[in-house]
Amino acid sequence: MKLFRSVLAVTAVATTTLLGTTSAHAAAPGTDFTGIAALSNCSASLVRYAESVSTDKALVLTNGHCYEGGFLQPGQVLVNKASTRSITLLKPDSNRAGTVRADKILFGTMTKTDMIVYEVNETYASIKSRLNVTPLTLAKQGPADGAGMAVVSGYWKRIYTCSVQATIPQLREGDWTWQNSIKYQQPGCETIGGTSGSPVVSTTTGEMIGINNTGNEDGERCTVNNPCEVDADGNVTVEQGAAYGQQTWWLYTCLTANRTIDLNKSGCELPKPTRRR
Repeated sequence: MKLFRSVLAVTAVATTTLLGTTSAHAAAPGTDFTGIAALSNCSASLVRYAESVSTDKALVLTNGHCYEGGFLQPGQVLVNKASTRSITLLKPDSNRAGTVRADKILFGTMTKTDMIVYEVNETYASIKSRLNVTPLTLAKQGPADGAGMAVVSGYWKRIYTCSVQATIPQLREGDWTWQNSIKYQQPGCETIGGTSGSPVVSTTTGEMIGINNTGNEDGERCTVNNPCEVDADGNVTVEQGAAYGQQTWWLYTCLTANRTIDLNKSGCELPKPTRRR
């Protein structure tokens, strides 16, 4: 999982981070930091549904494994849990725009997918007025193979560009299993620790088509930081250097008319809680 893990990593990537911002001023989709956020340990993004309105409380999306309370257990789902997390929003040129504060976690899990949806304590209109930051729009379906994409990291202020190689039926890492994971075509998206939670942005539409979460670092089989692919027949494949994101469009399958998440809605694709905390 692409958490920031060491001070050494900061030193090693400092130069690359600066280089990564030099081309981030273009207006083409996936080439700037519009809607991008940074956390203390991960990347994130300010997001909206296609149906969101300016008076809705704003949403911030990151990985479930970036949760301030530590990794979530398999089967654990957070719903409407209080949070006071501080989130830094960036300007399109990657400079700091300002901060917002979460007031709750609407949904969070590391089961099937790997994401947390924070609700912040102000509206999209307020954020636009105060910080001049606009959100990314969540796509309503996952990406097709070959689709152009960018992983935009607010933690490192760095953009990785490549394309979607394939959708993997099952990805296993340690005790966790994710379904229909997005595999990146390399070279171009060799993500590193701290890129966890970065939006995967379509370079065609500018919509968020997934969320970056992991990669196989050492070539190990199905261990933490070394996910393995499992096909429909149960065959396991390991590819060192492979990187992956998770589906976010499933949120739409659970939305009510008021744009709230209802895990009991018919057709909801998000997991329901099987563990309580």
